[in-house]
Amino acid sequence: MAKRKPRILLTNDDGYFSDGINALYNELSSLATVYIVAPDREQSASSHSLTLNRPLRVHKIDRYRYAIDGTPTDCVMLAMHLIFSKRKPDMILSGINHGANMGDDVTYSGTVAATIEGSILGVPSIAISMANYEPGMSMERAARFVKRIVRNYHKLDLEPTTFLNINLPADTGRPYQKYEFTRQGVRRYKDVIIHKTDPRGKPYYWIGGRPKWQRIKGSDFAAVANGVVSITPLRLNFTDLDSLERFRTGRIKL
Repeated sequence: MAKRKPRILLTNDDGYFSDGINALYNELSSLATVYIVAPDREQSASSHSLTLNRPLRVHKIDRYRYAIDGTPTDCVMLAMHLIFSKRKPDMILSGINHGANMGDDVTYSGTVAATIEGSILGVPSIAISMANYEPGMSMERAARFVKRIVRNYHKLDLEPTTFLNINLPADTGRPYQKYEFTRQGVRRYKDVIIHKTDPRGKPYYWIGGRPKWQRIKGSDFAAVANGVVSITPLRLNFTDLDSLERFRTGRIKL
């Protein structure tokens, strides 16, 4: 970060009032000028969605905190126009999410979606989540670990198109020390569709199920399962470069 005091944008998908985002705000305020622009309610599994079919409302809580009735991606876009129109933030942090965002789940995650938007806008971005979160669980030690990452982010020498996805094991009351640089893991859901009928005789459905993780060495899930913080660099470009090269050089006819 530059010598001037950096500016950090915080958002999430749990809401501006959540324990995780407020722990980050309290911890990082000694390091930077911190702004919260976050949903006014839970937006879990909203993925990288924008609200286009209705107007968005902005509630200014104070000079540094805003609540938006939209998705995490909406929050980043509005923050860039409302607060950072003249100068981009030095960093965007999304979290600390109340629950893990690992493996295939990053495609659903509103937490990760905010950092995807940050990377599109050319801003260094980090998604942070805590596995096995339970209400009332302390987020202070997790926030201190994130502060350590922010302070040393320049050492990673990342392009803005690469963003970090950090998953912390549940808080044990001890400082987070061990971490691993990991790859995105794999999980399979045994999806369950629960069919019910409302009092008027109309059907409705709940989507549920339990994840089954593949314990792949070097993956985000393997690290967190071993009580270690997982740090995974991700990129938005989905192009399969190996297949692309094979298609171009193989003279494949369809």
